[in-house]
Amino acid sequence: MSQSNVVFATTRNGTREEIFARAEDISADLSRRAAELDRAGRPPLEEIVKLKSAGLLSALHPRQIGGGGLDWVDGLRLVRILARGESSIGQLLGYHYVNSQYVYWSFDEARAQALGSDTVAKSLYWGAAVNPRDPGLVLSRRGNGYVLNGRKSFSTAAHVSDYINAHAALDDKVVGFAVPTNRPGYKANDDWDNFGQRLSDSGSVEFHDFPVYEEDFVAPPAAPDASPPVLATFNTPLIQLVFVNFYLGTAEGALREAADYVRTTTRPWVTSGVERATDDPYILERVGEFTAQLKASAALADAAAAAVQSGLARGHGVSARERGEAAAEAYAAKVHATQVSLDITSRVFELTGARSTAEKYRFDRYWRNVRTHTLHDPVFYKAKEVGQFVLNDRIPEVSLYS
Repeated sequence: MSQSNVVFATTRNGTREEIFARAEDISADLSRRAAELDRAGRPPLEEIVKLKSAGLLSALHPRQIGGGGLDWVDGLRLVRILARGESSIGQLLGYHYVNSQYVYWSFDEARAQALGSDTVAKSLYWGAAVNPRDPGLVLSRRGNGYVLNGRKSFSTAAHVSDYINAHAALDDKVVGFAVPTNRPGYKANDDWDNFGQRLSDSGSVEFHDFPVYEEDFVAPPAAPDASPPVLATFNTPLIQLVFVNFYLGTAEGALREAADYVRTTTRPWVTSGVERATDDPYILERVGEFTAQLKASAALADAAAAAVQSGLARGHGVSARERGEAAAEAYAAKVHATQVSLDITSRVFELTGARSTAEKYRFDRYWRNVRTHTLHDPVFYKAKEVGQFVLNDRIPEVSLYS
């Protein structure tokens, strides 16, 4: 059972500027506490409640139902802002956006509107249990409904999710569904012990005779190789853009904290000829280099988000070609952000010096976070997909990874 839904949080609407200001405030608070949060590595129950109270979980839902009415370009910028303070919280916000918006692309309109309204009214956090390399879940008929059994090795936001999207085998077919985690038979395990993304709550989950009903189904059961509607496949380029933006936010946070450390603590090198580390020409060059890399990658990320947003705006009329072109933009941004974030988070120590490697600072968390998650799906396969599109005009093959 989710533990985040035991705390009632009032969703606050507001202008775009107010939503962004709340995100900046939460990010700044996370930054102050990030080293200790990383050290503890507990499920971020309190942090999710803060996102609920600030109205960030409903930022992408329509204003007509109490949401913020923002588009995906702004939503992904919010992910980047949160990740500057703590990478895992940026990841969790982005995952929620994709999982909660998925209902609008896959369910029939009436069911989607009902779920969306409920999500905004109750500040529900949406997770998922859909890792295609770890099938694990089986749905069986029982009485007037079904029961779900099985285990998923990784389920980000396992403890904090109020609702989840999931896929399971049903006879010789596959069915997708969306269900609340407060039904009996849901168990989130405390077994996430990776060295990065320690607050992402990405441990295993188990389902023991978990009840599922036909009204939970996204669509009728289908053959494993059946092609879904094009609109419903936008979850993949969008989740990849979530990756892009929390990678970049993490690197931005690393550079910001390194700059603060240089201003207050780093000593000039003995042969530098300057009295302050902030005047060291080599440190200045590094800061300029890293800043330029981040600005370029963020611009690429925003352009890719605009391309995907444009495809989504076509609704059910969007074509496979249009989806593929937008996906190629997202994957190019993924390749660049991966390279930039890994480079900067490992090299900020060139600015801060040997003393900054003390455990109390935990500056290595930035690199640990992006190194852990950039292994999620091999980035060279994303580069290959971009190359196929450029050289052979072949759009990315649709899957939960591409």
